[in-house]
Amino acid sequence: MARNVIITCAITGSIHTPSMSPYLPVTEDQIVDEAVAAARAGAAVVHLHVRDPKTGQPSADADLFERVVSRIKVETDAVLSITTGGSAVMSIEERLEGPNRLAPELCSLNLGTMNFGLHPMAKKEREWRHDWEKPFLEGTKSGFFKNTFADMERVIRELGDRYGTRFEFEAYDTGHLYTLAHLVDIGLVKGKPFVQFVMGVLGGIGAEPETLFSMQQTASRLFGNDIEWSALPAGRSQIPLCAVAAAMGGNIRVGLEDNLWLSPGVLAKSNAEQVTKVRNIVTEMNLGVASSSEARQRLGIKENERVGTR
Repeated sequence: MARNVIITCAITGSIHTPSMSPYLPVTEDQIVDEAVAAARAGAAVVHLHVRDPKTGQPSADADLFERVVSRIKVETDAVLSITTGGSAVMSIEERLEGPNRLAPELCSLNLGTMNFGLHPMAKKEREWRHDWEKPFLEGTKSGFFKNTFADMERVIRELGDRYGTRFEFEAYDTGHLYTLAHLVDIGLVKGKPFVQFVMGVLGGIGAEPETLFSMQQTASRLFGNDIEWSALPAGRSQIPLCAVAAAMGGNIRVGLEDNLWLSPGVLAKSNAEQVTKVRNIVTEMNLGVASSSEARQRLGIKENERVGTR
């Protein structure tokens, strides 16, 4: 039987700004519609942020998260992964507002404090739609993304211990995999970890086949086969490196959070377009695509009344 690849789709994120693409989901309706369409196209996992519907700024509004998640759950059985990263300019308290309201079955968790450089994107000539966009991008030159050991422990205890939430661990460099191994060793992380190898963010590891191999080899050395790993290439390397990851035995993540393009010079008109493209690639490689039910089983998500229904 063909091995099945788990496709994750990250709908909107906090990196790109509305001026970069007219197709970036901003409003509640747009995020819901895009998430449902991505799931129907083959994404077993949908990764969610929310934004201020008027300005497009990343938001931590728990009411908005609740409305978005409740509407998506009516339309699809996809695994919903709620961000605890939020935005690099948010406090850990803000980043936990939505997840603590929702008691989600899956949440992202960033594995280290790092430089998170979006400032090169501010240099490109474009017509800015909102006053906040360019200063937000430029501010990352002197800022950083705070994810201390104390922050990680707080996220795991507040969500994992309290609600049974599982985690989509985001590793931006090989050192972050050693951090995850430490969290496993001290008993804070239980069960088989699900890890996204995040490549191509300035401040983290680059997006090349060699770096993907390095991440996979490091993870194999630290965890053996007791891991589910996925490639998260940002920008133009997204589709090619997802194909490489699938061939290597991994899972893949696409979506407008990480990449606005469908092919060179062609903006993706939707998240579903990217999901459909990688699904076709995976199928042509004689691999299968995991259902949401299979993803829950492989990621150790327990279907019970407490998770996702606070």
